[in-house]
Amino acid sequence: MMHRGSRLLLLTALLFALLASIVGMAPALAQGPDATVRPDLLNMRHGPGDNYAVIAQLSRGTALSLLGQNGSWVYASAEDGTEGWLATAYLDIRADLDLNALPFRDAPADTGVPMQPQDQADQSAPADDQPPADTSAPADGFPEGTGIPAQILGTVNMRSGPGTDYRVLVTVQSGTAALAKGRNDAMDWIFVGVGGQDGWVFWEYVQLTSGYISQLPVSTTIVNDVAPPSGGDDAAAGDSAPAGSSAPPPPVAGGVGLSGFGYGGHIDGFGHVDQMHHAGMTWVKTQVRFGVGASGADTAGVINTAHANGLRILLSVVGAPGDVLQPGYFDDYARFVGEVAAAGPDAIEVWNEMNIDREWPAGHIDPGLYTELLAKAYNAIKSANPNVAVITGALAPTGAEGAFGADHVWNDDRYVRGMAAAGAARYMDCLGAHYNEGIVSPNQTSGDPRSEYYTRYFWGMVNTYWSAFGGARPICFTELGYVSPEGLGPLPANFLWGSDTSVAEQAQWLADAVRLARGSGKVRLVIVWNINFSYYGSDPMAGYAIVRPDGSCPACDALAGVR
Repeated sequence: MMHRGSRLLLLTALLFALLASIVGMAPALAQGPDATVRPDLLNMRHGPGDNYAVIAQLSRGTALSLLGQNGSWVYASAEDGTEGWLATAYLDIRADLDLNALPFRDAPADTGVPMQPQDQADQSAPADDQPPADTSAPADGFPEGTGIPAQILGTVNMRSGPGTDYRVLVTVQSGTAALAKGRNDAMDWIFVGVGGQDGWVFWEYVQLTSGYISQLPVSTTIVNDVAPPSGGDDAAAGDSAPAGSSAPPPPVAGGVGLSGFGYGGHIDGFGHVDQMHHAGMTWVKTQVRFGVGASGADTAGVINTAHANGLRILLSVVGAPGDVLQPGYFDDYARFVGEVAAAGPDAIEVWNEMNIDREWPAGHIDPGLYTELLAKAYNAIKSANPNVAVITGALAPTGAEGAFGADHVWNDDRYVRGMAAAGAARYMDCLGAHYNEGIVSPNQTSGDPRSEYYTRYFWGMVNTYWSAFGGARPICFTELGYVSPEGLGPLPANFLWGSDTSVAEQAQWLADAVRLARGSGKVRLVIVWNINFSYYGSDPMAGYAIVRPDGSCPACDALAGVR
């Protein structure tokens, strides 16, 4: 028989236990779902990439449990039990949730079975998983008085049309409320209303309070029907034109550029094609040195050899830094790449690492000046062969500007933003990038022993470049590699950071990087640096080679598993 005092103690203990359980439950209840869907409609896919089938479409606010991750995609379970892959860019994710802590999940080998049309809530959802645009809006903007609320960032010129060659209507102050009503096709200019004035503002100076630039309808409005003046006008502070640059010409019509995803390697000769095929490679890259007066038709031999070996070819066309400032040089370079395009390559990269003085004249490193070259080259290439993809010169990934000065080097993140500001998106099919200083897995986003600077990480590079252009253009890695001294001897002083990377790690990381790139929806091409270069000196190219000194290619075997 229990005494009264014992019963009181037991009741008290039970009460405290109940309170403790309630308190313990409270944080879990307050946390809510791992994530919710942001746009009105979002594609859920069979795998982590827009090449996988759409298996469901989720509406705004759908609660999600996140079960795994692969690059910029998460594997999620919806409230009704539906499971699949979603792009993280279109999710509101709980602030305390670390996506990198989710278990890595391999992409499925098959592309999946698409949902049946009668099951689709809205078949206007696009293939790239961006939320559908408001189809009720007319082609030249939203109905009057409607749009996406926005804020102006920085003091900026509002212009009569989408470009710095249109006249300035008014200068808008930072923090001013605006209404985003449309965009141009390149998504680098936004048509906004501020007070009673409509006009165009460069995209970097407009912050949407919800949604995405891609949701805005394409507009062709010129305010007051004012055509651009023939000589352009002065670029005011805060405008999108770099100081001293001239307005580039309008782009000519081109073909589809790059479609789907592909990968390949930078090769010295064609002696390892069988190993490339084994690795699943469908692309090859080689570099062409342009000299004043040279004939682009001379590249026909290497182009034909690549095609005869079943490979698509990227030609990286570079010139001499000392010639860049010579009168007429840009025009002659454009002539040359136009002749190269006529010979039938699949893609042309316009220059290489123009943010460092080894590749561009010291004191004149300038994304606006490069964009002038790019514009001329693009028009020449597309005029000669509209199906040739144009890739911007890839920048040297670096944070050395503070150490050496802007006359000698620009940090690549600042330079790529400058390209966007200069309107480079109009003259490219793909944004070139290099990633060649990794010593950790591409799955990692922290933990590099040197520093946490973004160039140390695969995702740091992808997300920085993608954001610079607001996702308006895909990324093409024209060099992606990991250096290993294994079987070759010590690395030179400037590359000692790579001393502990093994050939096995090189192989696995390359395969992981290609897998992540393919699933990201942001990358169209990966060129492995390199296949078979043999020089091992101050620039240890052989350390990056995937065909090792004994003729083996562990990376080829690893890459074969990516297919």
